Amino acid sequence: MAEQQLSARPRARSVVSRSAGGVTQISDYQPRRYTIIGDHLTQHRDLSLTAIGLGTHIQSLPDGAAVDIRTLSGKFAEGRERIAAALRELEDHGYIKRIRERTPEGRIVTRTLSYNVPRTADDGHAAEPAPEPAAEEPTPPKRERAARPPATTPPPPPPTSGTTPTPPPARSHRPTPPPLPEPTAPAPERHRTAAALLAHRLTALLPPPLPAAEPRSRPVPLQNCDGCDRAFRAPRPGLCRDCREAERYPARGAA
Repeated sequence: MAEQQLSARPRARSVVSRSAGGVTQISDYQPRRYTIIGDHLTQHRDLSLTAIGLGTHIQSLPDGAAVDIRTLSGKFAEGRERIAAALRELEDHGYIKRIRERTPEGRIVTRTLSYNVPRTADDGHAAEPAPEPAAEEPTPPKRERAARPPATTPPPPPPTSGTTPTPPPARSHRPTPPPLPEPTAPAPERHRTAAALLAHRLTALLPPPLPAAEPRSRPVPLQNCDGCDRAFRAPRPGLCRDCREAERYPARGAA
């Protein structure tokens, strides 16, 4: 008889249930890396097979794992459209809930809550309380203008005996406008078309002509001095001012 080896690894336990047809379950003992998932998800009749598999995968993930559409489409062969539709199915049946939050840095992230028991309105699970709305600041009361007291008119003076008082003439603070002068020419008829109005403005409403421009005087021409051959302006040729003064005062030029 062989000796029993206590250090040898025990054989895996298996439970085989015989069935006439269909699937045969072979269950092995799993000491670690397993997830308990209810049959209400794995055998859900209203969920698609993609939604059931995706819900099972989400429940097996640890806290903090990314379950957005881009990450899931990079793991599996299904495209973004099928994964997005499966997430909507799980959200409609209460297996997940997606909440958008703003981080302290100002970024908007989506936080996903996964329920191993679906949250519906019929079961006894209480829904999460909604965030309280921010308190509105009280608006300052509007200031009402004080009503002005009605203007009071002084009472008329008492009538004298035997005579009827004559009321004074009403005074007006605005001056009386002067009477309008009588038109000397008949007013033009109303023009019915735009072309007629334009023709009237181009013929009867032209501005007065501009005054005739004065003729410009021609500048004095340049002449060359006969004494020093220097250019100067003069109406006719001759001597410049310095040469004329030298001829007129010869003693000043010699000095």
